[in-house]
Amino acid sequence: MTEQYKIFETTLSGTAVGNPFKEIWLKATFTNGSDYYTVNGFYCGDGQYKVRFMPKAPGTWKAATQSNDPALNGIDLHCECAPARPGNHGRVLPMNEVRPQTAETSEDIFHFAYEDGTRFQPFGTTCYAWVNQPENVQEQTLKTLAASSFNKVRMCIFPKFYTYNTTNPERYAFLGSEEEGFDFERFDPIFWENLELRISQLDELGIEADIILLHPYDKWGFSKMPKETDEFYLNYAVDRLCHFKNVWWSLANEFDLMPWKPVEDWEQYARVVMGRDCYGHLRSIHNCVKFYDHTRPWITHVSIQRIDVYKTAEAVGEWRQQYQKPIVVDECAYEGNINFGWGNITGEEMVRRFWEGCIRGGYLSHGEVYIQYPQIWWAHGGTLHGTAPERIDFLKQIMVDTPERVAPLKLTPENHEANWDVPCLCREDDNSYFLYYFGFFKPAFRTYELPDNCTYAIELIDTWNMTIEKLPGTYSGSIRIDMPEKQYMAIRMCKV
Repeated sequence: MTEQYKIFETTLSGTAVGNPFKEIWLKATFTNGSDYYTVNGFYCGDGQYKVRFMPKAPGTWKAATQSNDPALNGIDLHCECAPARPGNHGRVLPMNEVRPQTAETSEDIFHFAYEDGTRFQPFGTTCYAWVNQPENVQEQTLKTLAASSFNKVRMCIFPKFYTYNTTNPERYAFLGSEEEGFDFERFDPIFWENLELRISQLDELGIEADIILLHPYDKWGFSKMPKETDEFYLNYAVDRLCHFKNVWWSLANEFDLMPWKPVEDWEQYARVVMGRDCYGHLRSIHNCVKFYDHTRPWITHVSIQRIDVYKTAEAVGEWRQQYQKPIVVDECAYEGNINFGWGNITGEEMVRRFWEGCIRGGYLSHGEVYIQYPQIWWAHGGTLHGTAPERIDFLKQIMVDTPERVAPLKLTPENHEANWDVPCLCREDDNSYFLYYFGFFKPAFRTYELPDNCTYAIELIDTWNMTIEKLPGTYSGSIRIDMPEKQYMAIRMCKV
């Protein structure tokens, strides 16, 4: 019995002669009588082939294999699917693709939901090369993630060669080594089995795997494979991984640092991914300096790097308006102490950027680069040492408690004077909720003209010290709120 949104898998025996990775094709179309999904099987070594399927509805699913290998052709497959258990919500998708759309749901285009309609708010972190580390480091990374609040991880398939990350991994996606060269026509099944194990373990922790398919930080030749090899690799990667419900596709990390790959190639790679992924997982592409055209229809959400040394999350509102999609600032700089400006902001600044981005209607990803430790989280995983993670957890709880369909406050002539200088997240349709964030400002007091005929409970939130102080009584009309003259404060107003 296979649980809804989990993986049905069968292993078949076929030819091991020649190069089955390139010469043998295998597929199956699963149906429950009304829905049809065609999946591609794949070779996993030693004459063994796998067919996988992620059933999206309970009931009986049947298929028959098709293949150019007679031993694999015409095999009947049968999958009994049980309903999803509590906590299993399916894939993450843009909210407007999941929920029925009305005039009241226009904000849905900027947010995410699971397949069953449950709201999903990504609070991500970055561990680019954690699956390329020794087994003990991989296991420690999972323990650290299990104790954190992060629910999305940016991670690469290919290893990363860059400052502070220069060692060779034990295994690679392709067979071979740096010393002996790589066979770009044959994959290493053991590497892929470990990658699948780690993705599955993330899923058990409720964490989405944001899989970076290509990147420029390379000494092995993976970033400069010819186009046909790129497509060969992408086909195999998607065939193996698309059946995991927690997978997101990121075509590239910092695509613009690979100028030898023109935009036409990236557009083709997107078509390859979409053509092999019958389920339609989330898709993005990430920049260093030059933005990709995120209006492209295949891009489901904007994965973006800061545009300025200082201005980062403050631009979320502009990007929302420009792209009309969920905005994820996947690289807002990292907490740490290295010599590069992208990796030495304070924990305070990291948390401030998270709050700014969330209040402005977007999402962010964390990263950490403290040079004094044997593993640097941003690349290796291992253990977290910074001050930001627990405060991001505090913010996550605040955001989880926000009502549905909150949105950044729209300034009008009537409310401009009181609200122009700080961001606010609110429910304007019924004036039931307001969340103001003051960042590095530290007023002694604030005055507000509350909406007519409404009474509010008000809380002062210290976002750094992680405290919530409920002010006595209730409030309406013209009010003054005394504040502690501290940075990183917030005010929450809830209608009673």
